[in-house]
Amino acid sequence: MSEDVFKKIVSHCKEYGFVFQSSEIYDGLSAVYDYGQMGVELKNNIKKYWWDSMVLLHENVVGIDSAIFMHPTIWKASGHVDAFNDPLIDNKDSKKRYRADVLVEDYLAKIDEKIDKEVEKAAKRFGDSFDEAMFRQTNPRVLENKKKRDEVHERFAKALNDNNLEELRQIIVDCEIVDPISGTRNWTDVRQFNLMFSTEMGSTADGAMKVYLRPETAQGIFVNFLNVQKTGRMKIPFGIAQIGKAFRNEIVARQFVFRMREFEQMEMQFFVRPGEELDWFEKWKETRMRWHKALGFGDHKYRFHDHDKLAHYANAATDVEFEMPFGFKEVEGIHSRTDFDLSSHEKFSGKKIQYFDPELNKSYVPYVVETSIGVDRMFLSIMSAAYCEEELDGGESRVVLKLPAALAPIKLGVLPLVKKDGLPEKAREIIDQLKFDFKCQYDEKDSIGKRYRRQDAIGTPYCVTVDHQTLEDNTVTIRYRDTMEQERVAIDKLSDIISDKVSMKNLLKTI
Repeated sequence: MSEDVFKKIVSHCKEYGFVFQSSEIYDGLSAVYDYGQMGVELKNNIKKYWWDSMVLLHENVVGIDSAIFMHPTIWKASGHVDAFNDPLIDNKDSKKRYRADVLVEDYLAKIDEKIDKEVEKAAKRFGDSFDEAMFRQTNPRVLENKKKRDEVHERFAKALNDNNLEELRQIIVDCEIVDPISGTRNWTDVRQFNLMFSTEMGSTADGAMKVYLRPETAQGIFVNFLNVQKTGRMKIPFGIAQIGKAFRNEIVARQFVFRMREFEQMEMQFFVRPGEELDWFEKWKETRMRWHKALGFGDHKYRFHDHDKLAHYANAATDVEFEMPFGFKEVEGIHSRTDFDLSSHEKFSGKKIQYFDPELNKSYVPYVVETSIGVDRMFLSIMSAAYCEEELDGGESRVVLKLPAALAPIKLGVLPLVKKDGLPEKAREIIDQLKFDFKCQYDEKDSIGKRYRRQDAIGTPYCVTVDHQTLEDNTVTIRYRDTMEQERVAIDKLSDIISDKVSMKNLLKTI
């Protein structure tokens, strides 16, 4: 999939009421977006799919909703005040700013692409007799590229872990990485930039306290650990889930809703006995990957990517990456956070934050395994995978969003064939019956063909057409989005047919 397709997806989101630029009538606010009438339905369905998979399916996972404003010392304890930085580099000719680590990651991804192309070419040449593993181990061009990649990767990982900004710049220079806009290699030094938004709380300038907009939702869970554990009589292992807004002053915000300054996270912190965290890390990796793959976009679109640089609090970290139009990108992070957060809050608050384990007959600070997923990135990955341009018989074409039925904003379009003879009234009757079970949309404008196209474009899995025969025998024509097949069914069967396919329950059962 190419950048062209990505542009089409962005304009499709605008045209059909999924996503708008924030403050558009004032020329917009960079890297901030509003979800339109279709987008908010899809987004809410994604959140419900996640929430139910966590809180409904696991009796030892409960939810909270913590405040966006928190005591500023929390961010000192979490390390965000001192260490929540991005390494940035400027190109002197284009005056554009980039994340230095992303420039190197993109360079490494290009070498991977080169290797894959060599393999593809050879696979075509040799046909069925092709041995891919052998080719990768013996082909001189593949080996040369792999050697180059491994050398750069090793330097890169070391520079990140040592926080060596000069070496990071040197890698960019040595790899002859050019600015995509100016095409030059005229780079500044790499500098660190803190990503937190700050504001003031209080009535006077003298008495105001500096507070931050939270850059992640996790800390709200950690500082409420004892509240939830005690009031819910929770036994370890248990988890606390939360969906909420977070804010980062991203300098290099780009790629539509992929990297924004205001975004929404779905996070679950799972508290375990020290020493058991890596087993739980593996279990949650598997569980989360099943959740993604259950949407049916194809297993090949997902992969794990282990971190080169572990955060100061982690002893294991991996990303679930999805194949976006612009390459494999992170949609979810799974981290073994050790006891860093709770111990740090214990130290900074002066309060004891421990769990008494009746089985071991002792108290300890639990270890934590985190799963953290961006709602907006998940939204973008679903839109990218669902967007489809199809050539039809007779030279026609259609744009269809092949959304999983349980996530689709509108489940059923109800279309009277003509705007007279009692057909609109009958269509309204059907909606009045079904609107308690799922979201329906009535549409009587334009030809039936145009209306089908409109429903395809917003991903509606089912349309029913009310015609003159409906008035005689109480049957309608139901049309299936993906196959465009149509069949005649009784009105009183509609609820069963549609409920079965659009039910969140049936989707959750496949995880």
